[in-house]
Amino acid sequence: MNNVETYLESRLPEMKSLLEQLVNIDSGSFHKEGVDKVGTLIRKQFEDLGMNVKVHRESKYGNHLEIMHDHDSQPKIIIIAHMDTVFPAGEVKKRPYKVIGNKAYGPGVSDEKASHVAVLFALKALKASGSDAYKNVHIIFNSDEEIGSPTSKAIIKEAAKQKDYSLVVESGRPNDGIVTERKGVGCFVFEVKGKSAHAGVEPESGRSAIEELAHKIIKLQKLNDYETGLSVNVGLIEGGISTNTIPSNATAHVDVRVKNMKQAEEITSKINEIAHEEYVSGTETKLSGKIDRPPMEKVEGTEELLHIIRSVGEELGMSIREVSSGGGSDASYTSTEGIPTVDGMGPLGEFSHSETNEYVDLSSLSKRTALLALTIERLSRAKQ
Repeated sequence: MNNVETYLESRLPEMKSLLEQLVNIDSGSFHKEGVDKVGTLIRKQFEDLGMNVKVHRESKYGNHLEIMHDHDSQPKIIIIAHMDTVFPAGEVKKRPYKVIGNKAYGPGVSDEKASHVAVLFALKALKASGSDAYKNVHIIFNSDEEIGSPTSKAIIKEAAKQKDYSLVVESGRPNDGIVTERKGVGCFVFEVKGKSAHAGVEPESGRSAIEELAHKIIKLQKLNDYETGLSVNVGLIEGGISTNTIPSNATAHVDVRVKNMKQAEEITSKINEIAHEEYVSGTETKLSGKIDRPPMEKVEGTEELLHIIRSVGEELGMSIREVSSGGGSDASYTSTEGIPTVDGMGPLGEFSHSETNEYVDLSSLSKRTALLALTIERLSRAKQ
């Protein structure tokens, strides 16, 4: 066992204690007060480590944190973590942090508060071992990842400039999986306008927005091509005012997942075609939305980065495997900048966003933190 592993094993009680504190703070994307409370706790921990923390203040969502060793440093590794969860205020009261066997449960425990602990203690372990590699990181803790990073996207892209590697710390996958590819995510909204009329007295004078939308929904669902990684889901519809009224309005919200940018361009074009087709004469359709989180694709250097992580894993007795994910993350914003990027570098966990089953494997906490720490050290040496 090396110095980093020894240090982390000795700090496990502290790591678990911090994890409990973080999970027991409600920090849904729209709960600014809670996210900022998490941010305050994280900020203190990193400042105590001697790191410089810049706070990007936001009015609507939580504040973002940008962390480096000092103002003049030029780190070559960007690490991205998010403080927000998908759960509303009050969730912690219903189901606070709890441990059953080797698994810890609670809102956001895997997605991704265990990763906050891992990033902090990875740097602590490096510093304690005498390695300066902890100075070679530029860390972003953002507050709005779960809703597409609307206010932090620009901060991430700016921080990513001139970086050699990007490590994103969503939870690791079972059996030591890390993520090398993710789908891009888009949301489109169809708003159909028709003409209302009494359904019994003069139905022929109406123009049903729901009927028009129904035709479009069938066409949209037929766009699915799971074998190529394309999924289109009309997940929410609404319309009309009563059963005896020809509906003058109808709306559909459509979730789209794409494997690559070529697919994103093609599906956007097809969705626009469907929006502009008219099935019920006299109706009009307004389309809004786009692919707003691009796919995370492998770029030049990704395989080299993966090789280094696998090598570090072998030294720790781990067999690292690569996986792809249908979910989006901030990893897409660094990969599209051409930076070799891997995701899933956090402790192992499953069932993110679940109201009952989300957990993190506590037996992986020190080992996966060691993987992160020693990867940072190895990457720092690789560029010297």
